[in-house]
Amino acid sequence: MALDLYVVTDETLGRGYSHAEIAKLACAGGADAIQLRDKCCSIRDLCRAGREIREITKASGTLFIVNDRLDVALACGADGVHLGQGDLRVDTARQIAPRPFIIGVSAGTVAEAVAAEEAGADYVVLSPVFSTTSKDNAGPGHGLRVLREMKEVVSIPVLAIGGISRDNVSAVIGAGADGVALISAVVGQPDITAAARDLKNRIAAAKRERRR
Repeated sequence: MALDLYVVTDETLGRGYSHAEIAKLACAGGADAIQLRDKCCSIRDLCRAGREIREITKASGTLFIVNDRLDVALACGADGVHLGQGDLRVDTARQIAPRPFIIGVSAGTVAEAVAAEEAGADYVVLSPVFSTTSKDNAGPGHGLRVLREMKEVVSIPVLAIGGISRDNVSAVIGAGADGVALISAVVGQPDITAAARDLKNRIAAAKRERRR
């Protein structure tokens, strides 16, 4: 399950691009996973966007995850769903969608990460690692220390989201992150494909450095 570069769609930041167009451009830049995220659109529109993204990611061999909505993820044939702390319980989602369906969980504390793994999550995302304006009510950044602590106590992949840019992504990977989930650093850039490719290269370089 490759999760190095995990791009979250956002039409508000996407300079006029649709969710599907953002996904296509990010996949061209080497994204390992695309998450469809839209807190405002109707279920019908979300399913429509999801079906479009499913075709794009299937062609590129990219994982497709839907934020929050297990029903939409299943309806679109997505690879998985990403759940927040206030969403459907992980163990309930796992009963509805057994493996190999992927379930990811946002965690703000080490205890939440441990609980997510015990409940059947496949990966956790420290949210937010740094302060960010891309997600409403994200709260203050938890920092790299919490990221390191999560890596020490869970065996599933740990990703980071929030305030990550081309300038600090190497530090996040150096602190132990298995991958980074990005919104503005990719979606909000003038050239989404180039931004994705640049970040993918930086992540790979940081992982090589970490292995030395």
